[in-house]
Amino acid sequence: MSSARSKPKKKITPAHAPLNRQQLASVADLFSTLSEPSRLRILQVLQNGPASVTEVIQQTGFKQANASKQLGILHTAGVIDRRQDGNCAIYSIAMPLVFEICELVCNGIARQTAAYAVELSRTKVITTD
Repeated sequence: MSSARSKPKKKITPAHAPLNRQQLASVADLFSTLSEPSRLRILQVLQNGPASVTEVIQQTGFKQANASKQLGILHTAGVIDRRQDGNCAIYSIAMPLVFEICELVCNGIARQTAAYAVELSRTKVITTD
């Protein structure tokens, strides 16, 4: 039987005062907005620059109704901006920090996956024939 050594956990200290209820609700709303994969896909398209609904549809393969709905949700949440260019609505990123959030999450997942792979490689698999 092997003894498992555990690393001391890093204590996370906030860089600011605790959030009040309204601030917590705003943060939760942003994470809720970002929780839909189709919205993240739209953000990836807009990361390359402003785009019309037609361009978003072409690049994502979404149906027009779904693209418009998701763009509306992102706009209402303040994540993207919208401007009219004749009959065409052009969308752009209003909250670039969403890409920093996504990068932090992706890096965290990659670290967890790598640590899990190391643990799996240390585990002996016993097979019976």
